[in-house]
Amino acid sequence: MEQPAFYLLPMVVRTSALVGQTPLLKGKLTRDHFSAMGGITSEEEIIMQCQDHAYRDPNVVRFLQLLTREIAGKLLMIWDVAPIHRSQSVKDYLSNGGARQFHLEQLPAYVPELNPQEGAWNLLKRVELKNICRMDW
Repeated sequence: MEQPAFYLLPMVVRTSALVGQTPLLKGKLTRDHFSAMGGITSEEEIIMQCQDHAYRDPNVVRFLQLLTREIAGKLLMIWDVAPIHRSQSVKDYLSNGGARQFHLEQLPAYVPELNPQEGAWNLLKRVELKNICRMDW
């Protein structure tokens, strides 16, 4: 489970243009973003939740509850040592019966290459959303 932030600035990725015409992306400079939390099922489906503000620990608990409603059986939860994953609300939820459906594996401090969700975020940011500018701001 990961919580990346997607800034609403255009992400410039390699592209093509006519010779002598440099491609330009024009977008409003802003720090606006949306936050996402997601997981990947064994059927390679992505379950994702987004909001326009940063995630806090109650949001993590609600996402875990969503997963237990949507997916039957034991779930493998792979997450890093981010403070939001170790919050008291999350610990309380897991110790009060929530852990029955989860097998937790903790990643070392920062190893994105070991986290399968990072590949999904990278695909979304650098392939699906590349070179896109919102014109309605």
